[in-house]
Amino acid sequence: MPTQPFLFDPRRATRMFTSVHAFWYRMTGGLVGGWAGAPILLLTTKGRKTGASRTTPLLFLRDGKDLVVIASYGGSDKHPQWWLNLLADPAAEAQVFGERRKIRAEAASGEERARLWKRITRMYPVYRFYESRTSREIPVVVLRRDET
Repeated sequence: MPTQPFLFDPRRATRMFTSVHAFWYRMTGGLVGGWAGAPILLLTTKGRKTGASRTTPLLFLRDGKDLVVIASYGGSDKHPQWWLNLLADPAAEAQVFGERRKIRAEAASGEERARLWKRITRMYPVYRFYESRTSREIPVVVLRRDET
C-alpha cells in the first residue's frame, strides 16, 4: 500500500492564518482580529532575504509612547522571522487599531528589559512558560516611533 504524503504544512498554515488575521484586522481597524481581548498590533517588516513586506499580528504592551512586543516564538530555540527581519533592518511599520506608524525596533536590555519583562508577563503569563522552554533569552522588542 503506498504511503500518503504528509499534507499539513505548519509553516504554510501559519502564513495562511496570519494573512487572514491581518486582513480582518486592517478591514475593521483592529476591531476584529484580537486574541481573547488582548491588544494586538500588526507589525510589517521587510524580509531580509526577499525584501518583500511581511506582516505579523502580535500581542503588545504600551510603554509611554513606545510599543513593546516579545520575540518568544512559542518558546522555540529559534528566533521568529519577524525579529530576524528587524535585526537586519530595524525600520518597520506598526498598526494599532486604525493608526499606522513608522517605527524603529530595538531590543531592550538591562533594567529596561527587566522592567518590561515583568510588566508583559503580568499581562501574559504564558511568556514565562515560553521562557522555561528555551535556552535563549527571549528578546523584549521596543518599537519606537520613527520621527525621521
